Amino acid sequence: MSYVEMPGAQVPIRMWADPATVEDVAMQQLRNVSTLPWIKGLAVMPDVHFGKGATVGSVIAMHGAVCPAAVGVDIGCGMSAVKTSLTANDLPGDLSRLRSRIEQAIPVGRGMHDDMPDPGALPDFTASGWDGFWDRFDGIAETVKFRQQRAIRQMGTLGGGNHFIEVCLDESGSVWLMLHSGSRNIGNELADHHIGEAQKLPHNQDLIDRDLAVFVADTPQMAAYRNDLFWAQEYAKFNRAIMMGLLQDVVRKEFKKARVTFDPVISCHHNYVAEERYDGMDLLVTRKGAIRAGSGEFGIIPGSMGTGSYIVKGLGNAKSFNSASHGAGRRMSRNAAKRRYTAQDLEDQTRGVECRKDSGVVDEIPAAYKPIERVIEQQRDLVEVVAKIKQIVCVKG
Repeated sequence: MSYVEMPGAQVPIRMWADPATVEDVAMQQLRNVSTLPWIKGLAVMPDVHFGKGATVGSVIAMHGAVCPAAVGVDIGCGMSAVKTSLTANDLPGDLSRLRSRIEQAIPVGRGMHDDMPDPGALPDFTASGWDGFWDRFDGIAETVKFRQQRAIRQMGTLGGGNHFIEVCLDESGSVWLMLHSGSRNIGNELADHHIGEAQKLPHNQDLIDRDLAVFVADTPQMAAYRNDLFWAQEYAKFNRAIMMGLLQDVVRKEFKKARVTFDPVISCHHNYVAEERYDGMDLLVTRKGAIRAGSGEFGIIPGSMGTGSYIVKGLGNAKSFNSASHGAGRRMSRNAAKRRYTAQDLEDQTRGVECRKDSGVVDEIPAAYKPIERVIEQQRDLVEVVAKIKQIVCVKG
């Protein structure tokens, strides 16, 4: 489908979703965002759903301003994926040992490393800029500096909620590795700190929703936020890179006879801010639950823990600010999913996947998410599908 244009206050709302299927509370959030004086464009992805301040699945372009709540509290959250030289024929019938080895190597949930992994010891660690990254910790907000040791120990860890590590097969039988995580607790605390700071500023007192408080250009508050935002985005990038290195190490050790090799890693944020130029204007583009999909750029759009995911290539559609969805998107809240479904339902919906099937992850049941095939179909003018992959192992916190 192409987009549907809905009336907004300052700008039209371009929707790659059927407005009739979007929750009323989410539609109201979109209208609220369109009232911001600094907004220059609003694009809505097919996985749109209610969030804090701004919906998940929205791309907000502003001139001279940025809204911290429109980034999301998990700054820099995103995906990484890599194709391996393994095929389905290389895999054992029982995948429980592989899942166990992954869980031993990468802490999940509230787990942390005793000591942060040494990137230099990971042959597949490819992220640049590691040297000096921690030196910049002294420059972030004073209120979170006491978290330094925890931030160090959480580097290279998964977390909980909708974060996951998967081993997948594509339609030709090739094995892929994929993971989803962000800036862990340090990013969350930085986001909360700056949302609170923005809400105190005089220019935000008359906003329709106080969660849409913004920082404006050429102010010390904006400078402080940008510093911390970009640091947290970098933390998230390194967190995924280290986890992917650890994951590749597990796979290499488990399949020694196969002499596993890996293609270049695909990685993309889906909660972040970027400086981009459209229609001759320098804008701050906020993607909350959306990926960049510039022409030829690879991206990852996951489904749920029991459905397929997609490796895509962007088509560079400027109407969406070169963006696409970040996943299937929830169609019911976590609490609603817990009320409606049981562990038995989860077991039924994840049959054939080596994963947790207990009540602790029922809120992640596939039925709580929108159908990923429909979400992909709704954005055929934003991305082209490179590969469809289906998980056979799923690790969750």
